[in-house]
Amino acid sequence: MSKKSKIIMWVVIAVLIIAVIVVVIVTSLDRGTQLNDLNEFDRYVRNFSYAEKDKDGNVAVNEADKTVTLIIPSEGEGEPATEKVPATQVITRVEINQYALTGYTAGSAVYTLYGASLYDAGALSQDGIVRQWMDYGIQIEYANPNSGSYWSSIITVGGLILLCVVFWLIIRSTAGGAGRTMSFAKSKARISTNIKVRFTDVAGAEEEKLELAEVVEFLKQPKKFSDLGARIPKGVLLVGPPGTGKTLFAKAVAGEAGVPFFSVSGSDFVEMYVGVGASRVRDLFDMAKKNQPCIIFVDEIDAVGRQRGAGLGGGNDEREQTLNQILVQMDGFESNEGVIVMAATNRADILDPALMRPGRFDRQIYVNLPDVRGREQILKVHARNKPLAPDVNFKTIARMTSGFSGADLANLLNEAAILAAREGKKFIGNQELYEGVNKVLMGPQKKSRIVTESDKRITAYHESGHAIVARMCKHCDPVQEVSIIPRGNAAGYTMTRPDSDDSFMSREKIKDFICMALGGRVAEELVIKDITTGASNDLERVTEMAKRMITEWGMSEKLGLVTYGSNSQTVFLGKDMETHNTYSEETATIIDEEMHNIINTAHDRATKFLTDNRAILDNMARVLIEKETIYSDEVDMLMEGKSYTEVIQYMEEHDAEHAENPFKRFE
Repeated sequence: MSKKSKIIMWVVIAVLIIAVIVVVIVTSLDRGTQLNDLNEFDRYVRNFSYAEKDKDGNVAVNEADKTVTLIIPSEGEGEPATEKVPATQVITRVEINQYALTGYTAGSAVYTLYGASLYDAGALSQDGIVRQWMDYGIQIEYANPNSGSYWSSIITVGGLILLCVVFWLIIRSTAGGAGRTMSFAKSKARISTNIKVRFTDVAGAEEEKLELAEVVEFLKQPKKFSDLGARIPKGVLLVGPPGTGKTLFAKAVAGEAGVPFFSVSGSDFVEMYVGVGASRVRDLFDMAKKNQPCIIFVDEIDAVGRQRGAGLGGGNDEREQTLNQILVQMDGFESNEGVIVMAATNRADILDPALMRPGRFDRQIYVNLPDVRGREQILKVHARNKPLAPDVNFKTIARMTSGFSGADLANLLNEAAILAAREGKKFIGNQELYEGVNKVLMGPQKKSRIVTESDKRITAYHESGHAIVARMCKHCDPVQEVSIIPRGNAAGYTMTRPDSDDSFMSREKIKDFICMALGGRVAEELVIKDITTGASNDLERVTEMAKRMITEWGMSEKLGLVTYGSNSQTVFLGKDMETHNTYSEETATIIDEEMHNIINTAHDRATKFLTDNRAILDNMARVLIEKETIYSDEVDMLMEGKSYTEVIQYMEEHDAEHAENPFKRFE
């Protein structure tokens, strides 16, 4: 409903309410004074029989003081008594209906006595009251049964109101049907004209800022580019993993340029009705043309921009019509100068090629996960409005959070703030920040969970196996923390921390990772002489890594530098649906054999490492059972051959220091 229609509707309702109030008030005034009982009403009627009459038999009213003289006979032989009463206390005419008795006086005053069930005409006649009144000379009238009732007036006015409302609704539904249909096809874009986000609010992506700075400069000074014959990109596609700040970049561009910002999700175009998506696209670009220069931002564009013709049945006609309209609007016969389209996705591989060509999204900016310096800058940005302890060192936290996105780092600081508030602290300290890192990585601790001594022992040996094999493998990341306290879905965990942000993984590093992942299962085999379900996640990761080594990364000597994947992926119905192997059954057999060789070799290595270091394995498990969590210092001491007693003594001496600042272990 439009704003004008709402105003009209409320005006009509207000007028009708006022009409009801006026009718009720007028009706109340007509009825005069309400009496309480029949005796009181009868007293005013009896006054008529005593009232002095004129020659015509009418009540004689003294015009000077508007009084009537009552001549009341004495009970004996004495002179009758006289009494002056107001003319308004002498009823001369009575109107009777089933709801009320209405008495009219010589002074035109009205007295009303309500009660349909008690004072109907029949009951009054049977009691002889009406007959007595008639004997007095009172004029008796029998009125409409509904006269004298509040409800009669209210029902009448209410009926009129109902008719008016129904009439108005009919007119509105008839006249507004087309309007509602058209509004359904309108764009759902949200328009922002005063965005506060700037490039200073986006940290950890300096190269991406430089790319987008050109867009900002074009929006501010388009003549600078047109004089040189330069054409600014019509579309900018932001690609990257979730949480890296793609949407934030788009807001920063609009904020820096100071232009209107039209934001919409890709799913907002898709509807069950044919043609609605295309209509919304047209409406969006029409609005943008009226507000140019401006920015249109489509978040999660893969919802509508998937490759056409994919999926069972050849695709989705409505979605493809919407995509076709986007293609035409971005680079068709009509010019959209001053309108820059920005979009974000983390699945650029499934987008339609026509959408990616020059003239549409002709500039693609990859927003990667931040490096160690970028993470430090992001932490500082998100910590602007948070009270931090003076000894907080973001550089150390940045080194420990390899692989974290900007959203993960923001969540880390938020979790730390919540923990500090829970403890009643005024500042966010290192203890809360360290717990925030672990909480984002592994989930919250579950210290209240009841763990049997048997499960505790199995978990201690399992995690000790991971930690020792990781230390024995040359290319594994350093062990940061080993714990048997449940977190998330894990009964325990071994946390490793890379020294640097490596972009690639070598074959030897992958083999060492598989070996470390199997360390827990091997420890169970050596100590418990049995296997448990605790290594299920380890086996999944090991199998996946071994498979990718052979089929994707060309790390098999038998199969050579060939990838063995699928030649067609159904991008509409799912990533792995309806895939077809491009290799023979013999090749599949070799792939299976190579996978088994890689995993079995890693298993043998892990078995040798733990067999040769069985004493270290027992000591580490014993320390874990007692202390539940050990860190890199304790792991180093155990690997050097320190005894159980020495490690426990070291931990007790430094517990207070490390509890206050857990990051001190890694500085």
